[in-house]
Amino acid sequence: MILLFLFSRLLIPMDHTQTDHLKAYGLTYWVLEQGLDAEWLLNYRGGSFLLPSLDGIKRRANVMGVRWEEISEDQVNDIYAEIERGNMERVLLEKAPRIAVYIPEFEGPWDDAVTLALEYAEIPYDRIWDPEVLNGDLRKYDWLHLHHEDFTGQFGKFYLSYRNTPWYKKVEEVNRKTARRLGYRKVWQMKHDVARRIREYVENGGFLFAMCSAPITLDIALAYLDVDIVPEQIDGDGIDPAYRSKVDFSRTFAFTNFNIIPQITVYEHSDVDVTREAAIRGRKTRFVLKEFYAKRDLLPTILVQDHTRFIKEFLGQDTGFRRDRIKPGIVILADVPGTDEVKYLFGSLGKGTFSFLGGHDPEDYAHYIGDPPTILELHKHSPGYRLILNNILFPAARKKHLKT
Repeated sequence: MILLFLFSRLLIPMDHTQTDHLKAYGLTYWVLEQGLDAEWLLNYRGGSFLLPSLDGIKRRANVMGVRWEEISEDQVNDIYAEIERGNMERVLLEKAPRIAVYIPEFEGPWDDAVTLALEYAEIPYDRIWDPEVLNGDLRKYDWLHLHHEDFTGQFGKFYLSYRNTPWYKKVEEVNRKTARRLGYRKVWQMKHDVARRIREYVENGGFLFAMCSAPITLDIALAYLDVDIVPEQIDGDGIDPAYRSKVDFSRTFAFTNFNIIPQITVYEHSDVDVTREAAIRGRKTRFVLKEFYAKRDLLPTILVQDHTRFIKEFLGQDTGFRRDRIKPGIVILADVPGTDEVKYLFGSLGKGTFSFLGGHDPEDYAHYIGDPPTILELHKHSPGYRLILNNILFPAARKKHLKT
């Protein structure tokens, strides 16, 4: 078996020949869990993986439905030479990252594309929520995901349309009981502290990935830390009349100079989001992944690995980010050309990094409250879901200095 490992490898192609792109990430994660190393061949055949040629890995791949090619060391060296000549790079993956997904005690009538991806790819994760974050448990994890959450304490701004529904009342009840149990008078005060802890987690070296309403509401909470911006109908008292003078954009991850929308009658948190314009453009819209120089811009190159650069648009409570509301120095990973919409971005903060992806579900253009979860067995080659899974393996990479 040792000789087999020395003289052959398993290539997991990630181009259009792959039979299950999503489970290929799970296979690679499983190899890392076994204490073995893997290589990520950036920009080579769609961002392929190179694994040890072991019978157990072959069996696992076959069960998962992942296509593999056994190649000799001479073929490996030929691939290395091709990578050296082109806009490609080799990245050593050394350790399976510890993953946490921020999921409320009561989730409400919606799903989370990242948990769907993790479960389909058979990648383990822990569920955490406000008590765990405030208790300091984030230090246990390499990677944290946020999705359909409202860190402003406004319960998703669903009040106008859903305040009398059982699920909305349950969301209110669970959040208020949790806030009181943790010593907070108001839910928004608890959420602001959670946002503060998440920022500290990244500053200390954590990897953060957020989608849908989480990126914008997280930055709103950080910009207005300890300031009441919650309407009276939600928390029983009014918005701080001096809130505009108390904003501090230096605390945010990605967005700046934005205006919040305090009206209870508007289903929108701020003017960062472009959902209205995206909906007008319609289902035929595509956002485009940027191209980076792999040998220099290693980290953004990892995050855009895919078998296509053109990905169909998908909406969410927050679909994309207005270009002129993004801080200088943030790397734009994908946008809708000719528009204000930035779909996908990346940045660093302290010792850590963060990436934000707009929209709710890459395979459901307009995912409404109460819609059934996407069945990923029907979307094994989803380029949008691949972006999520790129982020999951991101902390496993031996990183070089980001020069973008």
